[in-house]
Amino acid sequence: MRFSLTTWNINSVRLRIDLVAKFLKSARPDVLCLQETKCIDDAFPLKRFKRLGYEHVALNGQKGYHGVAIVSKIPFESTDIRTFCDKVDSRHISVSFGGKASIAKPLVLHNFYVPAGGDIPDPALNEKFDHKLRFLDEMKACEPLHPRGEDRHILVGDLNVAPHENDVWSHKQLLKVVSHTPVETEKLQAALAAGEWIDVARERIPMSEKVYTWWSYRSADWTVGDRGRRLDHIWVSRALKDAVSDFKILRDARSWERPSDHVPVTVTLEV
Repeated sequence: MRFSLTTWNINSVRLRIDLVAKFLKSARPDVLCLQETKCIDDAFPLKRFKRLGYEHVALNGQKGYHGVAIVSKIPFESTDIRTFCDKVDSRHISVSFGGKASIAKPLVLHNFYVPAGGDIPDPALNEKFDHKLRFLDEMKACEPLHPRGEDRHILVGDLNVAPHENDVWSHKQLLKVVSHTPVETEKLQAALAAGEWIDVARERIPMSEKVYTWWSYRSADWTVGDRGRRLDHIWVSRALKDAVSDFKILRDARSWERPSDHVPVTVTLEV
């Protein structure tokens, strides 16, 4: 069975629902994982998604901030929400797929929105950065994020870290900028290693190539200088490494009217 999945930090699902609809009508992924939905669950635009063919929805929202959601054309077996750093701040949701979706072997999907971390890369001076570092440590230690053997797991989301030199427009200039500091990149890589995850983008795109999924709103024209960062990730467990058949980053979405500063990232697997 072919299974396609998109992750996208939408930066307000209600504000950008028309952009989401445009994308879904064109790309038609089986599952869409959203971050930064910025609305309570009761305000989520369920009817619009159902009209688009996405009848199965798992939500973990809050008013005005954060929020994650998974919308799907195929049914879930179960859903779960985890909290990190003892904060109820809507940064994780997971679902599993199985017999109801005609998937023979169970498939577990985690959707994350890791804290951005503020502007000062010093946990002693910046509580937001301290929160981010502790969040990454808890991801590393979290047993459900350690698939082994035949476990078929996928982890996606805005992880707010660009881990490699060519995941940012200038490694040298961003070493002291939050999202690419050595302490962040090391902690994200430690979480990846602890779970024996495969970073799909870097499995399929050589390390020598620049890869971005985010361009700041602070630039009047995001295409000038192409000053991007790869903050949005798709990881698969080792059991799914050979199942990946396609991977795409929709750069053009950054030029849509009133866009998110992130673009959709899609993986296709044979499950």
